[in-house]
Amino acid sequence: MAGSGHIAGVVNPPSAGKYQYWTNDDLGESVKDWVQGAQEHSGSWWPHWAEWLADKSGPMVPARDPSKGKLKPIEDAPGSYVKVKS
Repeated sequence: MAGSGHIAGVVNPPSAGKYQYWTNDDLGESVKDWVQGAQEHSGSWWPHWAEWLADKSGPMVPARDPSKGKLKPIEDAPGSYVKVKS
């Protein structure tokens, strides 16, 4: 559980040192039980999540080169579609 809004917790990188989050491996019978047993951690939840994700993922692989795929890139990122106004 994060101590910031859903956007603030995502856009502020761990280096910002903002906010806090709570963890609890015991789900308990209710949210109240979970919160009462949760441990508070200062800072961003990103490093905790990255470690959790790494434990459940395969090995790291090099990024692919889009120019070497079957389909060639149309244009450089971010793409002209992001500049289109409706």
